[in-house]
Amino acid sequence: MTSAGPQDLVVTPATLDDWPVISGWAADEGWNPGLSDGPAFFAQDPNGFFIGRLAEEPVSAISVVNYGGEYAFLGCYLVRPDLRGRGLGLTTWKTALAHAGTRTIGLDGVVAQQDNYRRSGFELAHRTVRFTGVVPDGKAAPGVRPAGKADIDAIAAYDSACCPADRPRFLDHWLTAPGHRVFVRVEDGRLTGYAVIRPAHDCLRIGPLFADTAEDADALFTALSAEAAGRRIAIDVPEPNTSAMTLAERSGLAPSFETARMYTGPVRPFAAERVYGVTTLELG
Repeated sequence: MTSAGPQDLVVTPATLDDWPVISGWAADEGWNPGLSDGPAFFAQDPNGFFIGRLAEEPVSAISVVNYGGEYAFLGCYLVRPDLRGRGLGLTTWKTALAHAGTRTIGLDGVVAQQDNYRRSGFELAHRTVRFTGVVPDGKAAPGVRPAGKADIDAIAAYDSACCPADRPRFLDHWLTAPGHRVFVRVEDGRLTGYAVIRPAHDCLRIGPLFADTAEDADALFTALSAEAAGRRIAIDVPEPNTSAMTLAERSGLAPSFETARMYTGPVRPFAAERVYGVTTLELG
């Protein structure tokens, strides 16, 4: 394998059985994948994950997950560190990108790859900053409670307004995955926000945190803090949402990582001002 190049790479669709390898590489990069992410990711698009092999050994990966007929999201773009610089990543990229067809593609790109993404037709929408730290134990917040089965339809409708595409198959798994805790805020019988906290490799991750107002977001974050019980947490905050940035900073979290949300074309209008925490950098 010492002289193997892109001509020797075989890129095929990945299966859920390949997820431990892919998520392990992501963990090695410090991306802190969630412990139960795989089934929810593959539920959205079982054909949207790809893995490259040299002599049947996994060496590269990428996901191009389709959401309906207009939008796709690219993530999990990885090459084993000892084999980088040989063109294996580009070959994996080109093979997988065809899966999106004519859809607009979004991604959350790490700093080192952003120039490459621009050359591939992606344009910057905004920066996203990961904040991490240990927050004080939270407490019960007015109007916030754990989500129940009766909330699922309202959550799906609310989620749709906050995203460039509907994602019911993903949500079916994300809201019920092992270890995932879901909270809603309700006022006068109307959902004004929801949030999820889940276990990950290095710490708990919040995502999404969607809310009508800063007050709603603060109440949900307080409930999540109680759920964390003094453990380390991480949340990916869109920089244009200044209220979200303020909430993270006021809570004692510190910037630890940044990405850039980029798109290849237009996306449907969505309530970006409600996005206080991105769901996941891998699927948007």
